[in-house]
Amino acid sequence: MAQSGVSIPLPAPRIRGALSVEEAIQGRRSERNFRDDALTQAQLAQLVWSAQGITDPARVRRVLRAAPSAGAQYPLDVYVVVGSVEGLEAGVYHYSPHPHSLRLVRAGDLRRPLAAACLDQMFIADAPVTIVISAEYRRITDRYGDRGVRYAHMELGHVGQNLHLQAEALGLGTVVVGAFVDREVARQLNLPGAHEPLYVMPIGRVA
Repeated sequence: MAQSGVSIPLPAPRIRGALSVEEAIQGRRSERNFRDDALTQAQLAQLVWSAQGITDPARVRRVLRAAPSAGAQYPLDVYVVVGSVEGLEAGVYHYSPHPHSLRLVRAGDLRRPLAAACLDQMFIADAPVTIVISAEYRRITDRYGDRGVRYAHMELGHVGQNLHLQAEALGLGTVVVGAFVDREVARQLNLPGAHEPLYVMPIGRVA
């Protein structure tokens, strides 16, 4: 059983796949019907890497990530609500780009409470994992002032599209959910006080 705060290393991401970028764009759709088939750790690793993973393989400049960020301030965080992933217990995890790993935040299957917090959109409870993107705005507003909030939202769009295309390339489906009660999502995920949830993205095989 994983302990809270302990780092869990993830499989290294692949940088070559069978599906072209063009094919992924063509096939991308918002999906809301999911099978509760377990994902592999490799699939989950690929998804979180596409959102915020390090893309400088030599690690000469560790700030280079999968999604562009104004001034490389990276105000976004990736949380994963795991219900069914091979070799990983159910719970809420925080993704660390360096090292490429997860840290358990809260144990237990929180998919149904999360779906309830998203205005009872219960298809979220069917997906084996849900990725939640949060923002800590001060990381970017300290440098850019109020304009930094806009920059954070621009980055959020990049991350969401990356996740959509990566899911398509893995034979999975997802949808961006923006309708939820912020404080309830934050409470279920044990988000730090300065972290505001922005995107909820259930991911799994399409039913």
